[in-house]
Amino acid sequence: MEKLSIETLVLEVEGALLRSSSTFPYFMLVAIEGGGFLRGFLLLLLYPIICLMGNEFGLRVMVMVCFFGVKKNSFRVGRTVLPKFFLEDMGFEEFELLSKAKRRVGVTKMPRVMVESFLRDYLGVELVFGRELQEFGGFYTGLTKDDNGWMEKENIAFKDLVFGKENISGGVMGLCSSSKHGKHLVFSHCKEIYYVGEVEKRNRKPVPRETYPKPLIFHDGRLAIRPDPVNAIAIFMWLPFGILLSVLRLTIAVTLLFYCTIPLAITGIKWKVRGEAPSSLNLQNSINHPNTKSAAGQLYICNHKTLLDPNVISLALNRKASSVSYGLSQFSAMISPIKINWLTRNLEEDRKRMERILSRGEDLVVCAEGTTCREPYLLRFSPLFTELTDQIVPVAIDLHVSMFYATSVSGHKWMDPFYFLMNPYTCYELEFLEKVDTSRVRTGYCSRFDMANHVQKQIGKALGFECTMLRRKDKYMMLA
Repeated sequence: MEKLSIETLVLEVEGALLRSSSTFPYFMLVAIEGGGFLRGFLLLLLYPIICLMGNEFGLRVMVMVCFFGVKKNSFRVGRTVLPKFFLEDMGFEEFELLSKAKRRVGVTKMPRVMVESFLRDYLGVELVFGRELQEFGGFYTGLTKDDNGWMEKENIAFKDLVFGKENISGGVMGLCSSSKHGKHLVFSHCKEIYYVGEVEKRNRKPVPRETYPKPLIFHDGRLAIRPDPVNAIAIFMWLPFGILLSVLRLTIAVTLLFYCTIPLAITGIKWKVRGEAPSSLNLQNSINHPNTKSAAGQLYICNHKTLLDPNVISLALNRKASSVSYGLSQFSAMISPIKINWLTRNLEEDRKRMERILSRGEDLVVCAEGTTCREPYLLRFSPLFTELTDQIVPVAIDLHVSMFYATSVSGHKWMDPFYFLMNPYTCYELEFLEKVDTSRVRTGYCSRFDMANHVQKQIGKALGFECTMLRRKDKYMMLA
């Protein structure tokens, strides 16, 4: 272990780093997230044949199915979707060895565009060797470049870029699967090679989230579960029922949401509410205090999990509140059980619009992060809400889904509610926190930024989430 701290480590991704030797789940992610459910269904139908073809030919078939006709410039699955599943599949022992290596080289039999972002961005790998895909007119053909050609080219790059003029007879370590068939040429430069057996791989512990070299905060894609063959069969078997169930749940939500929630609970949508929400009586009493600003309506500040957050808060309050949005689709606004008010991204105009809503006596729900975050992190809170009223109610929100994510960056956002409602079961968790006095901002005793950070910390503490200073712009710069 100590020796590896000054050595170069050549690591085989499938054979050593990942606990699972099967690449099928990652190709299924590429097929569904990059090409749609029909492409994924075709891959699933071909899976029994792929298993009979042998590793090399079966892999070529999966590459063809997943990449044929995909536009090269719009392919982002390798950067936005796959890293989450790679991180969750890493073996802890191999990850420790990798972290001790001075220089790191990754080798994979998958196309390089699937693995490179994960290895470079999250593990600090300097060189990534994998299959190169052929393209024509800006689209992938589904074919890979000649094996001997690209392997020899990468072998030269390994010697020139990693070692330069240094003596490569020094300690270059290799870590790969016990199978010696089809090893990359760069392993011939390794002074020592350690082999990882299949039994060892299955017994490896996953890498804890807190030890990730780079926090996993943003990722995209619709699938919330790893699509191994069993899960993939379950997804496609559930899909027709899920579509019908989403329509049923939507009908119930639009017509009965504030009258009877039992039908929604029977279909598998659960919610847990903690803390004491302000009652209508308390709100009415607050109107009688003339020294408070915009006190007619109560302002609720929450973190952001899905477009349905304001609806769930209204459900917990047992009365319809209003919400605000910048870019909600017209369809989502049309089916919303509560009123949606549009903002302009002009701070002064948006402040006036929200003040008018509160002055009319309407409760207002504001998702202060400005965009959704799936992972246990809080993005920076916009300070605009601190100037609207003298008291706000923070609401901590967490969401658990079973099959599909209800948010998307690159997909069709108008379908977000349907993906949420297609889940076999979901659970929303809400906690109403103690009111926060924001009058200090108006009187100059506290800056609006400090107040926004204070509310963010209160919600983060209640959820056990880590607070960050990342913004909506950072999310879209990475994912879109």
